[in-house]
Amino acid sequence: MQSLFSYVNNLKLRWKMMVLVLPLVTIPIFIVGGVIGYISTKQAYLGITQTSKDDLGHMADFTLDLLNSHYQQFQVYKQDKEKSFNQELATLTDLSYQVLESQQRQVRQGRIDLATARREAHNALVKVNVGKTGYIYAMNSKGDLMVHVAMEGRNVFDSRDESGRYFIREMCEKAVRSKPGEVLYIVYPWKNAALGDKVLRKKVVAYRYFPEWDWIIAAGGYLEETYDDVDFERRSFAALKEKIKSKKVGKTGYIFCLDTAGNFMIHPTGEGKNFLKATDTNGNHFIEEMCKTRSGWIRYPWKNTGDPAPRMKIVRYEYFQPWNWIVAVGSYEDEFYEEANAIKGRIMESMVVLTIFVSILAMIMVFLAARVFTDPIADMMTVIRKVKQGRLDERIEVTTNDELGELATAFNRMTAIIKHNKELEANLAQQGKMASLGVLSSGVAHEINNPLGVILGYAGYIEGKIGPDDPNYKYIHEIKRESKRCKKIVQDLLSYARTPQPVLEETNINQLLDQIVDFAANHTDMHHVSVHKEFDPSLPVIMVDGDQLRQVAINLILNAGAAMQKGGKLVVSSSLGVDGSVSLRFSDNGGGIPAEHMEKIFEPFFTTKVKGTGLGLAITRQIIEQHHGKIEIRSVVGEGTTVEVRLPINRDAY
Repeated sequence: MQSLFSYVNNLKLRWKMMVLVLPLVTIPIFIVGGVIGYISTKQAYLGITQTSKDDLGHMADFTLDLLNSHYQQFQVYKQDKEKSFNQELATLTDLSYQVLESQQRQVRQGRIDLATARREAHNALVKVNVGKTGYIYAMNSKGDLMVHVAMEGRNVFDSRDESGRYFIREMCEKAVRSKPGEVLYIVYPWKNAALGDKVLRKKVVAYRYFPEWDWIIAAGGYLEETYDDVDFERRSFAALKEKIKSKKVGKTGYIFCLDTAGNFMIHPTGEGKNFLKATDTNGNHFIEEMCKTRSGWIRYPWKNTGDPAPRMKIVRYEYFQPWNWIVAVGSYEDEFYEEANAIKGRIMESMVVLTIFVSILAMIMVFLAARVFTDPIADMMTVIRKVKQGRLDERIEVTTNDELGELATAFNRMTAIIKHNKELEANLAQQGKMASLGVLSSGVAHEINNPLGVILGYAGYIEGKIGPDDPNYKYIHEIKRESKRCKKIVQDLLSYARTPQPVLEETNINQLLDQIVDFAANHTDMHHVSVHKEFDPSLPVIMVDGDQLRQVAINLILNAGAAMQKGGKLVVSSSLGVDGSVSLRFSDNGGGIPAEHMEKIFEPFFTTKVKGTGLGLAITRQIIEQHHGKIEIRSVVGEGTTVEVRLPINRDAY
């Protein structure tokens, strides 16, 4: 036993999981397989029963959808009738309006007086009927009825409909404000006692304002009087009943509908009869119970003609509120179990095969699970070994949100912190060097510039005393040139160590660039280069230090010239950046910068030139950063280099 434990402890993690987990998976599978075989046969009956109940519920919902579809179809029919009715009312209103216009035209022509015109119009309008009980009437904007079949001469301005709304007042106010030729509508509930109305009916009125007489011409009628196609609904309802009765539920089940009084509205054999007091085999009034509860399940014994004994019947019923109907779907329970008995044997046969298959599948799944757990750990170990060797840029790929993913994220964060700390250490060391350099450069510059000045002075004096044909002339010239170069190196060193704060003033950047390009183009190092200017004339005036920016531009132009020793083209351009800045670009078609040099070009003292100091770009970036700007370099070897300087238009935003 001890040797077995020792053997397991020495296994790789993946095989340890196989040895320990696999028995825990396979043994319960064999036990559970046998239990499931027994339970599944029992649950089959319950499952089939539940499925059959679901079928009954779906059939009930289906029937409700059919009824609702029929109901909605007739509602659409009513809406079409209402639209048509509105158009008829509008037409009558326009015709009535034309009658008033015709009479008013005769008044203007002097043929009749206004009173006669109004009387003629009254006689014409009062004779028009709208439907069975509708009519045309007219009133002024104060509510006085000028034309009406029953209440002519009365003021109805404060009349209210059955809901309490001042509908006449609303009509008068809207009519006066209406546009010329506009027909308005109002719908309100109304019960006319003179016509014997016992319930509210929807009345629709179309009206139009005739300003010359201050008359509101209105044509109104009851909407329900337009529903004349009763056969349409009767035929549609008959087709609906046949569709519902044609649906079978199982072998002998069916769908039936009844109202809450127990009258069968749809039934294969009992349609039109009342079964409210019907009882099942046990004497229970199951129809009465359905009418009371209106929605739910009911289970009762029932014996059909020809059945040797009662069978248990189950019914799902739902309430259809628009018609006050109960939709019921019923079937016998013993029909549910036929399928369960048929699959009982198949379940037992399948369980044996399934248990063996699941056991094999479990072995495969455990092996895959072991890989899922161990592969990320192996990947972590690979990265950890690389980091241990000092490769702090290596990162563990995080692909999950579990504990391993959290561990990988924490390790990556730790590696990033270590790298950041090392960079901080390097920066602190560099800053220390720069501080020392500043102190050193101040003293060295003074000590070196004095003898250099003496050397340059004497060299110039001797140069003036001898001619170019003297054999010593070239040595004197070389002394002057190298002394100036030393002085330039000291000056660059001082500039980098003690770059002054910029003195800002409003500057036209295009004019400044134009001056710098013209000056730099005449430099001896630029004679072999063609310089082109592309300035955006819409650039605003910005706050910069012109002298410092001149130093930046000259450095970049001369660097571009040095990169094109065999001649080339330099394009100096300006434009308005999308980020609220002014963009200055220096693009050459020189040899380009190798990728390994791109990360070092801004470092002080890094240079690829034979006589360079390596401080030009370092000073340039220092000046740009003091202006709150940015400098970027994009280069392709063999194609050229583009240096972009972005300066903020509004320094306060930075």
